[in-house]
Amino acid sequence: AAAALRVGAGLVTLAAPQSLNPILESRLIEAMTCPVADQGEGRWAPGAFDTIQQAAADKRCIALGPGMGMGPAGHDLVLRMVRELEQPMVIDADGLNHLAGHLDEIAARRAPTVLTPHPGEMARLIDRTVPDIQQDRLSAVRHLSRLSRAHVILKGARTLVADPEGTVWINPTGNAGMASGGMGDVLTGAVAGLLTQGVPPTLAAAGAVFIHGLAADLLAAKAPWGYLATEVMDALPLAIQRVLQDPPAPPVGTPLL
Repeated sequence: AAAALRVGAGLVTLAAPQSLNPILESRLIEAMTCPVADQGEGRWAPGAFDTIQQAAADKRCIALGPGMGMGPAGHDLVLRMVRELEQPMVIDADGLNHLAGHLDEIAARRAPTVLTPHPGEMARLIDRTVPDIQQDRLSAVRHLSRLSRAHVILKGARTLVADPEGTVWINPTGNAGMASGGMGDVLTGAVAGLLTQGVPPTLAAAGAVFIHGLAADLLAAKAPWGYLATEVMDALPLAIQRVLQDPPAPPVGTPLL
């Protein structure tokens, strides 16, 4: 939520189980929160979708997945959100895990969808092993993008971004210091924040990956590792400013046709 604000989204609302809402309100000063009925201890209640649907009515983009957990109510919630919410959507983490075996639900969406798996999530989505994914990352990202009719970001060293037509971009930014918890959540928020501002999905996906890695590179210039995902998030405006001052060529990596 905070990463979406950092890339320029004007208003962001975080929907989360009501038992966690007091914690999140104290942590997110600028974002609004939407407490959703739960079963205690952060577990989604069966009726959670109705509250989320109402809260999403005037939103331009939905980011789905980080922190959701893998309970049965969460599974039903993810499927209903994918089927019934009509906004552009970014899906990460447990949102992806719930959709393993349901790629047809993503492909049926009318609005743009961006998937942001790491190799383990990718392996579950296309029923392969992680070594299979890592051996041929290019084929894997193209395969998932074509199956799901979605834009796919395969995270890792030299992150790949694929569109449903089979074009893939290789991201040149980022460094080994990003191998720590929370980095992917920042990327999810950055993609959603750009989509919210009307950036086309290909540019939102590739552009968010580029500035996410560039923000980490700015930090790595001072210390090669030990920086946190929240620090990368806070550096996103500086990365955007660097791009505006000195646009990269090509803009978002090298396209492979």
